[in-house]
Amino acid sequence: MSLTLEQRITLHGFNNLTKTLSFNMYDICYTETREERQAYLDYIDEQYNAERLTAILKAVSEIIGAHVLNIAKQDYVPQGASVTLLVSEGPVVEVPNESFEESPGPLPESVVMQLDKSHITVHTYPEYHPDEGISTFRADIDVSTCGEISPLKALNYLIHSFDTDIMTIDYRVRGFTRNIYGHKLFIDHEISSIQNYIPEEVKELYQMIDVNVYPENIFHTKCKLRAFDLNNYLFGRTKEELSPERQEEITRRLVTEMDEIFYGKNMTMSGTGEALRELI
Repeated sequence: MSLTLEQRITLHGFNNLTKTLSFNMYDICYTETREERQAYLDYIDEQYNAERLTAILKAVSEIIGAHVLNIAKQDYVPQGASVTLLVSEGPVVEVPNESFEESPGPLPESVVMQLDKSHITVHTYPEYHPDEGISTFRADIDVSTCGEISPLKALNYLIHSFDTDIMTIDYRVRGFTRNIYGHKLFIDHEISSIQNYIPEEVKELYQMIDVNVYPENIFHTKCKLRAFDLNNYLFGRTKEELSPERQEEITRRLVTEMDEIFYGKNMTMSGTGEALRELI
């Protein structure tokens, strides 16, 4: 049965669909000494402390049209932070047509929708390898909404809020609702890929892979930064201070770390090769 837009948004009672966006970002850095590693962790704690993360999540709530009911936030010792927002609004009275279009979401602006039974969370995970000199920062953000609008509208802003080398993005629609004729709706908007909610200028910067299960309304996109400048991954020094051999070794370690995160498996560092030399 093919439903018109009007049929899709004319519901029998409240929209019970739950839409969840999970946004995971990774920042990778080379920290050779204990001092450099500690300085990097201090930098991350300052940049992504609970106060700043709360501001980011408040902006997300404005974009998806939610009212913040409660905020729980915590900075951890020795590092890391968590923030949880419980958000809720009155019932949706009118749904704008653009909420069904596949397009990048806005940066923060005025509230355009009302939501109910929703939450937004973020947790951070600074981590390092004591032998390989690699430090990694990960942030996990979940935006779960109940109602017509998709949390994917906040994706564009989240991408702009973090300096990220790798992103893994999941979107899932769960449950069902009914239209006025009793017909079950397991999704109330069209979507073919999460990439349709990422601006073209951002997509040009990343290598992307999709893994989608359309019958189950499950969508997954992985993104890895295309360009590589070693200076962007050194903390407390520049590549000009390193010998060509040292640059090559560090580049190999960083590229292996990023590939392992992107492909989700451990890899063996092979010989340098011309492709690796071109990165330096």
